[in-house]
Amino acid sequence: MDVILSSEMADDHDLIGASEFIKDRLYFATLRSKPKSTANTHYFCTDDEFVYENFYADFGPLNLAMLYRYCCKLNKKLKLARCSYLMCSCFGMLKSFTLARKRIVHYTSFDQRKRANAAVLIGAYSVIYLKKTPEEAYRALISGSNASYLPFRDASFGNCTYSLTVLDCLNGIRKALHHGFLDFETFDVTEYEHYERVENGDFNWIVPGKFLAFSGPHPKSKVENGYPLHAPEAYFSYFRKHNVSTIIRLNKKNYEAKRFTDAGFDHYDLFFVDGSTPSDVITRRFLHISESSDGAIAVHCKAGLGRTGTLIGCYLMKHYRFTAAETIAWIRICRPGSIIGPQQHFLEEKQTNLWAQGDSLRSKQQKTRAYEDSSVPRLISSMDELTMSSGFFRSSSIEENGEYSENGLSMTQGDKLRALKGRRQPRSSTSTTLTRLTGSSTHVPVSPLKPSKLPSSSSIPTATSASAKRISRISSSSSANLKSFCLNSRLTNSLGNLCVVAGDSGNHSRPLFASSSPSYPVPRATFANISAMAAPNVHDEVNNNGDHYSASNANSKISAFSNHNHKSLGGASNTRRFGLEEPGQNPVTAGLSRPSARYLSRSIPSLQSECVRY
Repeated sequence: MDVILSSEMADDHDLIGASEFIKDRLYFATLRSKPKSTANTHYFCTDDEFVYENFYADFGPLNLAMLYRYCCKLNKKLKLARCSYLMCSCFGMLKSFTLARKRIVHYTSFDQRKRANAAVLIGAYSVIYLKKTPEEAYRALISGSNASYLPFRDASFGNCTYSLTVLDCLNGIRKALHHGFLDFETFDVTEYEHYERVENGDFNWIVPGKFLAFSGPHPKSKVENGYPLHAPEAYFSYFRKHNVSTIIRLNKKNYEAKRFTDAGFDHYDLFFVDGSTPSDVITRRFLHISESSDGAIAVHCKAGLGRTGTLIGCYLMKHYRFTAAETIAWIRICRPGSIIGPQQHFLEEKQTNLWAQGDSLRSKQQKTRAYEDSSVPRLISSMDELTMSSGFFRSSSIEENGEYSENGLSMTQGDKLRALKGRRQPRSSTSTTLTRLTGSSTHVPVSPLKPSKLPSSSSIPTATSASAKRISRISSSSSANLKSFCLNSRLTNSLGNLCVVAGDSGNHSRPLFASSSPSYPVPRATFANISAMAAPNVHDEVNNNGDHYSASNANSKISAFSNHNHKSLGGASNTRRFGLEEPGQNPVTAGLSRPSARYLSRSIPSLQSECVRY
């Protein structure tokens, strides 16, 4: 009896100041030492189980797969508790100390980074499964003696100028739930973890069925300095299976758009400088393309993080009324490292305007629906199929000046982020982890964030298979070629992984393009076919900054950027500016063969450089 009482007293001492999420059942606590589970309390910690893969000084929030696995873990504990309680009642073991009678405590350490990530996990669980509002969950997290949580920062190299709070993350998750972006009943964690890897394509769904963010394709599939690069053709099969009809490129041209358009996809170029923010013209064009597209849209820049996340974020704010903070939080949970430096402040500045645009659009759509429902004859019904061509966006070419080049001698922010991501070690197999509390996860990935039928892996597209065979035939007879052979073998495996999941198969939704036809269909026109018919199929990339970027606009951005300096973790204003290139740097090998800190001198173009007309 004395042992039991002392155990209860020890438990009560550990739970002083703990956050209570389910009365007498579920708690969250910050402890200095590892506790032992007792007859009354079950302790568990995920600090070393779910670890964020950082680029620079960023440390969270944890990605969607880790949040999913955490929810499965906690659901299992609570489910076992309920089952155990029923068993005890049936057999009359009323005094048995089982999990049903134990308090479940998720504890974390005083490491402020791990503590913030753990808070988001249990806070998100309470929003998703306990149906708490983000405010209620956050109040529980800061109740008692709990201190505030360290805000998250972006994946840039330098001082933090924008703070993303735990509450922002919970609000982003709640908004995603409300609009159907997040559904753990149909989410496939195996596919998410497969395709987020660099060797398997490096892409994530941000809005299921609408926006896919991915790393920019390369002219030729190969391994360069240990980083697998995929040609456009490597993505065709997956894109067709998942109804991707449009590709938008935001970085400088490094592959021919004709390779996508000849395969039946629409392709648009909306270039703006790496690490910078889009002009109003580019933003309007992106939104117009997104609103006019029938299928899903795959967006990429160099690494598929900064520029890509920024423009997708504009769509979320306009069409779903996400706040800027909710937008940044949700996109980073889907694709860590997204939206960097001044791009964070850009979304804050554009929030009110994008909300107003969205409200106006929805109002017009409601009036249009009311008009159509009134059965008034449509006088222009014969013109339904008239569309405008995308040629206006692709026909002209304005090259950048010599001060900036994505394909030239200097490494851009996208180059560095992509290189860091490519150096990550593959995770150990997690196929035995519970996926939906019952059953095991499938070995073949399916559509991320939404239900999909499993395609057959027996049929691999011919073009990709041929490419893989050519790579695998590299001679290994000389010891000098051994390293090259290993790298290309890695690429062969990655191409197989990228295509085998999307191989043709039986019972899936009808693909956008018929893969059995001998030739691909002619690309659809999306705007007006006036200039596109006369223009050649391959167009140089458009640099829209040259004609539309004004000094006054740049000055307003600098002023707004400075006004946000009070959000920095240290409280001090950020006056550091990064140069456009590092003197004396070798353009080919700089950074990729050294420790990461050696080649990170430039991550964001300086604010001063935004005033330059590119």
